[in-house]
Amino acid sequence: MKLGLINSAWVGTHVTTAEGIRKTKEIGFDTIDIFADPLEIDIRERKLIKDTAKEVGLPIVSVCCVALGIADFNGPVQKFHVQRSKACLDFVYELEARNLLLVLGEYIWQQEVIKPKDQWKWAVENTRALGEYAANLGIEIAIELEPFKLSLVNSLDKMVEFLSDVNHPAVRANMDVSHLHLSHSPASEMPRLKGRIAHVHFSDCDGKVHGDLPPGRGVVNFVPYLSALKDVGFNGTVSIELEYSPEPAKIVDWVTEAYRETNKLMQGLGIRG
Repeated sequence: MKLGLINSAWVGTHVTTAEGIRKTKEIGFDTIDIFADPLEIDIRERKLIKDTAKEVGLPIVSVCCVALGIADFNGPVQKFHVQRSKACLDFVYELEARNLLLVLGEYIWQQEVIKPKDQWKWAVENTRALGEYAANLGIEIAIELEPFKLSLVNSLDKMVEFLSDVNHPAVRANMDVSHLHLSHSPASEMPRLKGRIAHVHFSDCDGKVHGDLPPGRGVVNFVPYLSALKDVGFNGTVSIELEYSPEPAKIVDWVTEAYRETNKLMQGLGIRG
């Protein structure tokens, strides 16, 4: 497995886009994921990302896309989010990356007005269409499990159900270890997704709320999850997710700590390579 970093770690700090990519390489990461909206950045920024990553020899693996309106009950809103997600898939292709990390939305109005089965159906249908678009580009979609009460895919059970309903080979799972812990999804259940895991996110938490902490600062027991990934034959990238550091001025130390602790775990299990 490779060890990567999502470049959102540098957002809101003194580190610029290009500096962040170079720092990621200097610290020792194998790969990088990009959190940037192609509808928000211009062609110069997109070229800067690609050229800098290539210059330092840091492969781009994933692009993150948060599409909370993909199951909205308003047709035009759904259509916009599908088109925006397609633009993100084009960005994945442009960067020569492997997958689009897709974050779906939540049920609205506490599931009391719009039937949950309808929102689920819209998400399934739109994701299947995006899967077809991705397949034509030779890339994949990785659905992120979000551990929040009303998230569409908020447990390992729901991930299995969603992928089965979408039923497209280009649509697979992102396993966020912190989110698995928060959703009470044990590592022992991960074999249910054997062959269907495209990407992994890695961070710690306090066991109660979403955290994105460096491993070791929270309560997650990482070894069973990493061992399960090895057992199911996953040989992709484990990308560290760090956002909203409490001390932005010390972000390099924050990222370095996360790298050191994660590398130690992976080396200890013989899975870094």
